[in-house]
This record gives sequence, C-alpha cells and structure tokens, in this order.
Amino acid sequence: MKVRWAPLAEQRAAEAFTQIATDQPAAALRWLERLLRNVGQLQDFPDRGRMVPEIARPEIREVIVAPYRVVYRRDPARVLVLTVRHSRRSLDPREIVGEV
Repeated sequence: MKVRWAPLAEQRAAEAFTQIATDQPAAALRWLERLLRNVGQLQDFPDRGRMVPEIARPEIREVIVAPYRVVYRRDPARVLVLTVRHSRRSLDPREIVGEV
C-alpha cells in the first residue's frame, strides 16, 4: 500500500522537527527517524494505529510518535498522512475533514 503525505502533514512535521531542534538537535534527529519509521510501517500495517477519538471514523487513524500524534486516513489503495499534531494541543477536526 502506498503512503503519501498531505502538504499540511509535511509542514507540521517540519515545524515539529525545528521546534525540537531548537534546544536538542540530536533529539530532533532521533524523533524524525522514529516518525519516518512509524509512518513507513503503515505501508504494510495500515490498521496499526487507533481510531481517532475526536473523529470516530474507522478510516481516520493515528499513531503516536511522542509527543506527537500522526493522523492518517486509510483507504483500500493508500494511506494519506493528514497532519502531525502535538499531543497537548487539541486536534482541529477541520484539518482532517478538509482532507477527507
């Protein structure tokens, strides 16, 4: 199954990396490696994430790459990473609905 990134998800991942790297460059690199590894695993295991509680739709799922939530949509042909959101921030459903 193909994994793609929405522009918002790419932007948010870059922002998260920059934020972490401000104080801890090595930690930012480790986080980015974990992020890419976890998202890459969705290619073979697209249902490994849990359903997003705020959305309550089975095709909208998330994996945690602490301290961030990686929200994605799974359909029969692909996985689309929708956004990357710090777990302390509320998820804005408009970010998800706009891509669904």
